[in-house]
Formats: sequence, structure tokens, C-alpha cells
Amino acid sequence: MQLDIPEGDFEGYIFDCDGTLADSMPVHYHAWCAAVEHFSPGTKMPEDLFYHLGGMPTRHVVEVINAELDKNFDPDITAEYKEQQYLNLLHTVKPIEPVLAYARECVGRGMPVAVASGGMPQIVRLTLELIGARDIFPDQCIITAADVERGKPAPDMFLLAAQRMGVPPEACLVFEDGEMGFRAAAAAGMAYVKVPSRVD
Repeated sequence: MQLDIPEGDFEGYIFDCDGTLADSMPVHYHAWCAAVEHFSPGTKMPEDLFYHLGGMPTRHVVEVINAELDKNFDPDITAEYKEQQYLNLLHTVKPIEPVLAYARECVGRGMPVAVASGGMPQIVRLTLELIGARDIFPDQCIITAADVERGKPAPDMFLLAAQRMGVPPEACLVFEDGEMGFRAAAAAGMAYVKVPSRVD
């Protein structure tokens, strides 16, 4: 994987977790398939829809699924079931090495780094631990859906990450794999790197 790093004097670096630091999107997809099948036997989770929603907080994904598939899944119960299915598979997740190496390189140069993920706090932290990245990111710089009112594509996560790093938003570079994340970074006034999370 070749990362296309834009030119610029960046002062802080923000990384999405799923599909960016961790090769976890296929695992999330299997967890969503299990949840949809559990609450509506015979119903399939469209793969294209799943990847389009990458980065969106879990509860909001349920709301979109309800609208797209004409379902009435309870957002809280469905999200909880999906996250449990994901936890059962989490041990299979591997790092996306080029991105993780770049994050370590930033730390080595004394640059501040942060995570901004639409996942639940305990799962994001466990994922970072399992891929060997937990030591890179200070606790206060791990931003999740629980820290903001609005998830991606709103810019709130990235703006909070910049604030926690003590870096102006326009001086941050974001690493993301999903359309929601690209839109959030653009809304925050940040340059971003597209990380391919899906190989067709």
C-alpha cells in the first residue's frame, strides 16, 4: 500500500481506527450481517451500503439501515448486539502496517497524534491494543463517538482531536478510509489521506 501524503507543514496527525489503522472493516461487515440476520431472518446487509456508512457511529448506522431496508430495528439493542458480535471476532483483526508505521514515525519526530473513531470507546481502545498501537496515542487524544454530539460526517471529532493535541485544525492531516470521514475532515478544514480499506 502506497500512502499519498500531501505537501504541507502539518503540526498534528489524526487517524481513524477501523479501516485505517486496523484492517477491521471486513470484521465489522460480518458483525453487521449477523445482527441484521438475527433481528430479521433472511435479510442481508448490502455490502455497498456498509462501506458507504464507514465511520458513522453504530447507532446511526442502524437508523440508516432502517430507512434503506425498510426495517424497524431498535437502534440501541441492535447496536449492542452488533458490537458483541464484533467483539467475538475482534481477535482476528490485524494492523494496516503502512499507516501504523507512519503514526509511529510521527511520534518519533515528536509530532502529536490522535485517533478519531466513530466506534464505542472500549472497543476502539481494545482494537488499538490488539494491533499494537495503544502505546502511540495518549488517552486524551483517543476521540470516539461518546465524546461528541455529532459523529462523522460532522467535523466535531476532528476538531476535538485538534484541540486535544493543541494544534490548529488547518495544520492537521487526517488519515481516513471512508466517505463519511473524508467529508468530516473537509468540514473541519483539514487535509486528508485516503487509505484504501476495501480491495475489489
